[in-house]
Amino acid sequence: MSGLWAPRLMIEKRYIRSIKKMMQQFAELTKGRADPQEILDAWKEYAESERFRKAAEDIAMKMVTGLFQDGQRTWRAAARENGQGREFYEALQQELSGQVGAVYYDLIYQNSRLIRTLPDDLAKQVTRYVAIEQQKGKRAMEIAEDIRRMFPEKTRARAELIARTEVSKASTALTQSRCEMMDLRWYVWRTSEDQRVRDSHDLMEDVLIRWDDPPSPEALNREKSYGRYHAGNTFNCRCYPEPLIELSSISWPHKVYYQNRIQTMTLAQFKRIA
Repeated sequence: MSGLWAPRLMIEKRYIRSIKKMMQQFAELTKGRADPQEILDAWKEYAESERFRKAAEDIAMKMVTGLFQDGQRTWRAAARENGQGREFYEALQQELSGQVGAVYYDLIYQNSRLIRTLPDDLAKQVTRYVAIEQQKGKRAMEIAEDIRRMFPEKTRARAELIARTEVSKASTALTQSRCEMMDLRWYVWRTSEDQRVRDSHDLMEDVLIRWDDPPSPEALNREKSYGRYHAGNTFNCRCYPEPLIELSSISWPHKVYYQNRIQTMTLAQFKRIA
């Protein structure tokens, strides 16, 4: 069942496209301007506009809503497989008015705010570039042309990083809130199972994790730690949590993260700590 819970790549791709399309307006503002400071002033004015704020909110809402609706379909499918369809269905009908709804609206706010940092991040990079090139004696017109040339690559890389990281984090947050609503305290850490999986996350594949006790995969793999986090909750992470709905859905003995280490437990041992 594990593939059922993976965030849909289509949602990430749509998010990237939407951010790039929105940022294209900033590229348009470079045209016809030969002074780098004029470009930066135009960017600042648009970044502070109501139009830009609304565009960022719309993009964030579409992404989070897509994950929310996709997650509902996933939970219904999982419920049918585990014979808990009505129980889960009734919970899903009420979720926007409860804890899941609070997470949903917070994710929209956090993502729209993150998108709105894009122009400022870009402006800081360009300001540094302008200062360096001016010290070299480069003419303003040439620097402005450099900015136009650099813009697509700079925005593409940042948009892709935001989309990869934030879609995964939002998906995990919604899964966690639904698990807590349904009193499901454990999940199975799943990776994308390909060559791009980092070693520390490969170590976590198929490990049972308790929602209130996230691991530090890097520390467990004797690497520099990035702190404790759940599947999908760090930069460029494509892992995801598969909720443990029925103990019979996995094989026993099984790997469990408990007391800061990964250990193998029998079903009887696990029941004592679950």
